[in-house]
Amino acid sequence: MTKEDVLGHLEDAKTAHTRWVNRAKILINGLSIEEKAIPIKATECKFGQWLYTEGQILSGLSNNPIECMQNIEKLHSDLHDTYLKIFNIYFSQEKKTGFFSSLFGKKKKEVSELEKEFSMSEYEKIEKISEKLLDEINRLERRLGAVSEEKISSLV
Repeated sequence: MTKEDVLGHLEDAKTAHTRWVNRAKILINGLSIEEKAIPIKATECKFGQWLYTEGQILSGLSNNPIECMQNIEKLHSDLHDTYLKIFNIYFSQEKKTGFFSSLFGKKKKEVSELEKEFSMSEYEKIEKISEKLLDEINRLERRLGAVSEEKISSLV
């Protein structure tokens, strides 16, 4: 894999993260969005898939301190933990029985004003965490830019 490939994949992961955050805002704003459009687990979103595969390889870069990848992983995990609180408000956790329930899964429920306010405050936390995460990713990008093609090739 070339340096250009690695940087391109990182940019794709960063874009996927931004889309994930925007989908959470769409949900809070009351627009219709499928439950699966905003993965709950950190390993299921596109950024997480990059982080736990190719991203782990980048921790071996000599100019990339181990704390960088640890911070990225922690912030990413915090995002999903915070989003879970919003998810639990907007999607019913009631157990459904019968054939059709397995086909349709959880349903979006009516949300009270208090729940909307709580969701918005949680979303504000997501925005702050996301900003920190993007700062870390940008630092990683700069480090990757400073590394020779040979060093990147030797990692993958």
